Amino acid sequence: MARPGGNVTGFTNVEASLCGKWVQLLREVDPRANRIAVLYGPKTSAGGGSYYLNLAKEAVASTDVKIVALPVQEAVDADQGIDTFAKEMGGALLVTPDATTTRLRSTIVSAATRTTLPAIYPFRDFATNGGLISYGTDIADQFRKAAVYVDRILRGAKPADLPVVQPTKFELVINLTTAKALGLTIPPSILASADEVIE
Repeated sequence: MARPGGNVTGFTNVEASLCGKWVQLLREVDPRANRIAVLYGPKTSAGGGSYYLNLAKEAVASTDVKIVALPVQEAVDADQGIDTFAKEMGGALLVTPDATTTRLRSTIVSAATRTTLPAIYPFRDFATNGGLISYGTDIADQFRKAAVYVDRILRGAKPADLPVVQPTKFELVINLTTAKALGLTIPPSILASADEVIE
């Protein structure tokens, strides 16, 4: 990460600490959740999905919560997978940050809302489009920092010498309209720490 070599460098949204925070937020919002489906695109998620699955399992190791893998490729996979998972009580949904989940954002948010699953998403666009909660990398902050890298490269810096930058700024967005529709009360401590609350 510090010296990537070759002709590639950049910014990553893969951050190990996020998974524990996602699980924590889900459990605080709905303490009844004893099954969490980790939804990911196996072709686009870190480690083919195993990265976040393993982190989620570590995060619940000392609890009675069960982690369920929910790989999806297309909209129909997301719809059917979420519908099937939601048939059993006590479920919640954790959506990982990858190109597939981002592409299927509307389908995933719609299915989670339709099945009344509390869900946490990796990017603010999910919450602003009806998702319950998003917590993740502040993408706008990364874009601003990327502009500095572009400038440095255009002035002669070699990408091999520029470290891959991990996220340092995160944002929490809560959609209270969706919370009300799901019959959930967001704890005041979470509301107080939110960067944005959608009403």
